[in-house]
Amino acid sequence: MKFKAVHNNFNVLDLEKSLKFYSEALGLEPVSSHEAADGSFKLVFIGNEQSEHTVELTWLRDRTEPYDLGDNEIHLAFRTDDFDAAFKKHTEMGCVCFENKAMGLYFIEDPDGYWLEILPPAK
Repeated sequence: MKFKAVHNNFNVLDLEKSLKFYSEALGLEPVSSHEAADGSFKLVFIGNEQSEHTVELTWLRDRTEPYDLGDNEIHLAFRTDDFDAAFKKHTEMGCVCFENKAMGLYFIEDPDGYWLEILPPAK
């Protein structure tokens, strides 16, 4: 039996703000979506041509409080082909929240507080 990861889910308070962030920061665009008939929730799957894996952004109409991310120890990692340019862009966006120069990586934070790890090209 084999399994293949297909998506991760992040619940978001402001769907448009999150879509803008993921597009600008990581080049992820909507690939599919689903909205409840009563408008109570909307799911938007974002991705790019680099991977079949997507991120599911879930917006709940009645949610008004920020999500409690606990210790925020769970994260999603992205590898980039131009680490220096990505770091410069993310620094200019003001979303770099942690840098580990010894390990050669850094993290950015999305509008809801989720951390995303940025890795250099594979060696």
